[in-house]
This record gives sequence, C-alpha cells and structure tokens, in this order.
Amino acid sequence: MPKVLLIEDEASIRAVLKDILKDQKELNLTIEEAKDGAEGLAKLEADNFDLALCDIKMPKMDGMEVLKAAKEKGVATTFVMISAHGTTELAVDATKMGAYDFLQKPPDLNRLLITVRNALDKNNLVKETRSLKKKVSQKYEMIGNSPALSEIKSVIEKVAPTDARVLITGPNGSGKELVARQLHEKSNRAKFEFVEVNCAAIPSELIESELFGHEKGSFTSAIKQRVGKFEQAENGTLFLDEIGDMSLSAQAKVLRALQENKITRVGGERDIPVHVRVIAATNKDLKKEIAENRFREDLYHRLSVIVIKVPSLNDRKDDIPELVEKFLADVSNENGWKKKEIDTKALKALQGYNWTGNIRELRNVVERLAIMSDSIIGQKDVEKYL
Repeated sequence: MPKVLLIEDEASIRAVLKDILKDQKELNLTIEEAKDGAEGLAKLEADNFDLALCDIKMPKMDGMEVLKAAKEKGVATTFVMISAHGTTELAVDATKMGAYDFLQKPPDLNRLLITVRNALDKNNLVKETRSLKKKVSQKYEMIGNSPALSEIKSVIEKVAPTDARVLITGPNGSGKELVARQLHEKSNRAKFEFVEVNCAAIPSELIESELFGHEKGSFTSAIKQRVGKFEQAENGTLFLDEIGDMSLSAQAKVLRALQENKITRVGGERDIPVHVRVIAATNKDLKKEIAENRFREDLYHRLSVIVIKVPSLNDRKDDIPELVEKFLADVSNENGWKKKEIDTKALKALQGYNWTGNIRELRNVVERLAIMSDSIIGQKDVEKYL
C-alpha cells in the first residue's frame, strides 16, 4: 500500500488533495498530512513514504528547503513540488535538486493524477533496482575474517575510490572475481557497467574483436558492426580475467588503449576515446611469462599499479565455517528448503581437507552435502560425500 505525504500549509488545499487521491481506489493509498515544512521533514525522517506532494511557499521551512534537507539526509521519498508562483527557473531548480516533477497551483486534475501514478511507478522501479543490486552485492560478498582476507579488504577500501589499475593474482577458484567486483562496487564508477572478459575462454583470433569491436565487413563473419567490451564498459570497469592467456597481438592493443585511452575497432580507421578502469586477474606467474616471452613486460607494469594476491582456501581455513554457513543458506534459498545445520565435527573435517579447487570446490561440496544429507550434516556425511 503506497504511502503519500501531503506537505501543505493551507488546510483547505490539503483536504482537496486528500479527497482527490482517496477517490483513486485502484491506487489504494495511505495518506498523511503535514501543516508546514518542518513537520513534513520530521515525518519523512521518521517514516518511509513513497511520495511527497510538497508546497513550496510555506512558513518555518519552505518546500525547496524540505527537498534539499531530505536529499541530504538520504530520504528516498519521491518528491512532486507544487506552487502557485511557479516559474520555469523554479521548476528547473527543483528538478536539479531531485524533484520528480513540478505542478502549478491549482493543479489540473488529470495532470495531477498522471503525475502521481508515474511517480509511484518510478518509485517501484527504484525499489526493485535497489533490491536487485542488494542481491547482486550479496552474491559477490567476501566472506571471512581471516588475517589474509582482512588484509585484502583493507586494501580494497583504500584502492577502490581511486582509478588505479589493479592486478589480482591467485589460484583458480580462490575468489579473484569477488575482489574485482568489490573494487567496482566501492568505486566512484559503481553506477556504471562492470564488464567481464574471460581471456582464456575466447579464441585468440576473436579476442581483439571481443575487446575492441569490429566494423561490418572487416572479416568474413562480420555481417554487422559490433561494439567491443572497452566501449561497453565506458565510465565503468573492465575486468580482464585470466589475462595471462591473452595473445601477444591483443596485449599490444590493450597496452595502447591503456596508454592513450582510445581504441580502434577491427577493420576501422577511426580512434574512439574510452574512459574505463581496467582490473586484470591471472592464475599465472606473469614475471615467469615475461621471462619466457609470453607476456609483455610494459603491459605488466601498466596493469600492476596495485597488486592484490588472493590466498588459496588452504591458506585461510579459519574462514571455512563462515563460508559453509553462507553456502548452506544460498543452497536452501535457491531450492526453497529449510536451511540445514552442520555440526562441529563436520566443520573440523572440512577444515582438515586439502582444497585444491579452493572456494569453488568448497561451494560444490556444500551443495552436495545439503542435497544428500539429513537435516543435520555430520562428520560421516562429510567423509561419505567429500
């Protein structure tokens, strides 16, 4: 049931607006009133409203002041401003400050109802987006408080707000992508795209087209123009996973993109400016790859402004109990089950195992245990299904 707050100093106008909105039975609105700006702001801070219809000219605190203060305090309510003395400049100012729309007094009935419906629809979309982002954020949450992981979290907090390039190293399945995601989510680029490229999964003859795009007709199967990952990640983050598997030819072009902040599509002649933050990851020893002429040293130095080494699961076994609880919760949510418990001896058995597949292997084992075991997972279950 959407909640609407009417912030208006004239009781007669509040009554008219309330009656109009109450008549819209399909909207099923809960309506509250505030007789001035100060009371309105207090109610906005104390409760969650979907929409505020706010007059501008009011005693104690005018509507623009209410709007500004609400936005500064993080109030998520959608604002529609109303004024009998409206001007184009005032409407523009209100919009710049975060108002959804601006109505003249007395408002046209149809315009008012359309605005209210659209504002509530927009508010629902914002809520859904926020919910989805929260789910995505939880999916890529870094679980654990071992010294090794705590050090990585500390580095992320310092590095994320900058545009410094980061090279993430570590064995397969250790969580390098999670580090990259956290760097993006905590950066100033978080509202833009996080674009991932698995360099090991793309054939060497296609990697350049994947990264930089291509023009129509540039090669046999290029039946239309294609925008590459660099352009897709504009103003956001480009994550080059397993960069140690990239061809030397593609490495040279990536180096140029990093040096000059521009790319050229395959088969194209025009330089295209790009503004992306590049984060790279690898499970290889790039210094060894450089010594054996399989990786460019100049590209390595461009990528490794900050190096984050992700430990294997064997090096952070203190985190296993917390990881197991997280994975059990995930499996139960995905399948609609009641969450299964695991006893202390079973956890000790998991901590004593040699995790060559790291966190990815642990996730698979926990899912297997959740499926095959009874309500409480014991040591015998671990020994049977590990």
